[in-house]
Amino acid sequence: MNLLRKLLFPLGIVYWVITFFRNKCYDWSWISSQSYAIPVIAIGNLSVGGTGKTPHTEFLIRLLKNQYKLAVLSRGYKRKSKGFVIANSSVSAEILGDESYQIYTKFPEVKVAVCEDRRTGILHLLEHQQLQVILLDDAYQHRKVQAGFYVLLTAYDDLFADDFILPFGNLREPSIGKKRADVVLVTKCPINLSDKEKSTIVKKLNVNVDVYFTTIMYDEEVYSEEGNELLQSFKNKEKVVVVGIAKPNYFIEKVKNDKDHIKVYPDHHNFTDAEITELNNWSKTHPIITTEKDYVRLKGRIKQNLYYLPIKIKFLENEFSFTNKIKKYVESSTRNSSLFKK
Repeated sequence: MNLLRKLLFPLGIVYWVITFFRNKCYDWSWISSQSYAIPVIAIGNLSVGGTGKTPHTEFLIRLLKNQYKLAVLSRGYKRKSKGFVIANSSVSAEILGDESYQIYTKFPEVKVAVCEDRRTGILHLLEHQQLQVILLDDAYQHRKVQAGFYVLLTAYDDLFADDFILPFGNLREPSIGKKRADVVLVTKCPINLSDKEKSTIVKKLNVNVDVYFTTIMYDEEVYSEEGNELLQSFKNKEKVVVVGIAKPNYFIEKVKNDKDHIKVYPDHHNFTDAEITELNNWSKTHPIITTEKDYVRLKGRIKQNLYYLPIKIKFLENEFSFTNKIKKYVESSTRNSSLFKK
């Protein structure tokens, strides 16, 4: 793979030129970008996946859902549907996409929708829903929409400052795109990250906005329709670990032991009938533990012994500073919007 990427370096130069010029066309208003009176927050990254967008989106949902009428709009990656779809009791993970369906099942009070074209998606939401805030999940490169606030994520072990443009590297666009960010979050950090290393990372990222550091926190219990169990007791059992996310090592290291059977699939994997049959056979004699994102695709297809381990994000420091920025933006935008004036 490394050799192939080196051979594709010339294509990376072409891709860099195309994406750079595309962004400049939006920056110079040669191509129109739609802005909105309603507060719109975009959460995304410069790289191809693996930064933890969903748990950070869920953090913002928890922050805002009790005070505002909230919607979450995403593309619905690898869903088996097209166009605008809003979540309801008749949809599934296949129709909505695994991440959007996960959010819908966890936060039923929040409107969840998917649409390839976020501008079209926002239009449908505003036509039929009384909303006060929209969160755009994975929309940093969707320049047709001008969000009011951009949250840029970059993983601790895969900083955009150390990466290159596709296909030579994993960047979706040149790193100059960082200038659109209102804040930068360095995700998946070690819990004991030193102040010296934080300072080094901030200098390397070279941005003119505040940089925050977050880590992944795992629940102390695993969950299923059959009941919950302490992770510690579950960890010592011989089990099957099923994981289909962009960077599976964090999860595997958290739950595995030497007796486990590890099955790794691509991110957003659509399990085949043969794979489901195999997992059902395993589940007759072994518990199966998976991620929350994989669980929504396996639920109902694995008949027994299926558990998932939820995650949340935690700020290493300065959480109040970050949440205060978000609240100030939303409060200011809501207060100034004619949509909310009585």
